[in-house]
Order: sequence, then structure tokens, then C-alpha cells
Amino acid sequence: MLRTRVIPALLVRDGCLVKTVRFGRFAYVGDPCNTVRIFNELEVDELLVLDISRDRATRGPDLRLIADLADECFMPLGYSGGVRSLDDARAIFATGIEKVVINTAAVARPDLIGEIATVYGSQAVIVSIDVKRGLLGAQTVRTGNGRRRTGLDPVAWAKEAARLGAGEILLTSIDHEGTWDGFDLDLVRRVADAVTVPVIAHGGAGSLQDIGDAVAKGGASAVALGSMVVFQKRGMGVLVNFPDTLSLKGILG
Repeated sequence: MLRTRVIPALLVRDGCLVKTVRFGRFAYVGDPCNTVRIFNELEVDELLVLDISRDRATRGPDLRLIADLADECFMPLGYSGGVRSLDDARAIFATGIEKVVINTAAVARPDLIGEIATVYGSQAVIVSIDVKRGLLGAQTVRTGNGRRRTGLDPVAWAKEAARLGAGEILLTSIDHEGTWDGFDLDLVRRVADAVTVPVIAHGGAGSLQDIGDAVAKGGASAVALGSMVVFQKRGMGVLVNFPDTLSLKGILG
């Protein structure tokens, strides 16, 4: 097993697997459960499913979909989407999911991080931090699938989330997401240097070298892949895939 985790991050919208670009336009990819089956065959070590349905924040987690995914998935699975309370987290964990990923609710009510961590352990709580650069160049945290400005500094918020009990930080650059142009290495490095918990770099991976750079130059503990694992290549059609172990060992050591 690799020391550095490389994790497919699948986006779900209204029950369908999709892929976005900069949290905006999206392309249909396929059925999420079928995709999970393929990742089982590819012997992926871990998986993240992020529900970006527009009404998820008000309707709560899609427990039927979550249960279906948990039944199909042979590897540890983390889920994000509509987690607003300890009861929501409890319902998700009851399906067999190993980790919950919280974003909007964590900013709205930071104590939720500790409430979940106290019951299920910090290792079961990932705080997702979405970051976008403003017109004047400053990077701030966004919630609501990138639509809502918070004014929070990403480094300060990552430190606070870790202090409150987050076991990991899923750090996404909205400006790089879906572009295939590589990670925002400066952002990854600043957050990784500021916290003691693992940072999962997400948003922009387009090559094996990008994965290696996120770790070697950015200081990430893990890397989450979106476009690279659901498309053949940049600008080409759908092909669920995963880098082979030898290639990853060559780039990660």
C-alpha cells in the first residue's frame, strides 16, 4: 500500500455522477454505483463521494443513495452532502460509511465538528474547505458549493477546524477544479504547514506529476482525483480508471 493516499473524489448531482469545472458547468459521467464497482475491481484504497445537488443543504443527506453506495463499496468511503447535525452524521454512519465530510454546516456551526468527533472519533470527520481567489487576489473560503462568500481565511479556518476536532482537511481550489492544470501548490503548502492533521489536496490534477508535486512541493498527505479518474484524457470521453500502483510508486516513492 502506498504511504500517500490517492483518492478518487466522485461528484454526485441528483443521483447521477457528474464532473464540474470550477464548480460551474458540469458533464454527466454515469451511474455512481456502477462506478464504485469499477473502483472495487481497480483495488482503490479509499473513496470520497461528494453530493453537490443544489437542494442537499435543505433536504439533508440522500440516505437511499448512501446505503446503496455503502453496500457496493469494498473500500473505506467518505460522504459529503447535507450533513447539518449529529443526527445526520449518525444516520450516515449507520449505513456503513466510515467518514463524513462537512463543509457548509461546519462554517455555520463550528461546534458540529467536535460533536461528531466526540462520538465517532476525529478520524471519522473530514472538514472540506473550498477556496476561491477574489478580484483583488485574496483567497477566501466559500460554502454552498462555492456560491456563498464567507470572508474566512483558508489557513485560519483550517487551523480552527483542526483544533475543533477535524481529523483531516479536504482542501479544494475552486479556481483549479476540473481544469487539469495542476493543484494550487501555494495554497496547499500554506494550509499543510499550518495544521498537524492530514491535508487532502483536491482540484486541478491532470497528470501523475501533479500528484507528486502536491505531496513533494505542497506538503499534502493525500491527493484526491476527479477528472483524471472519470475521463480518458483532457477533452476526451468518459473512462473510469485509476493510476496503476507502479506508476504511483514511481512518482510518490
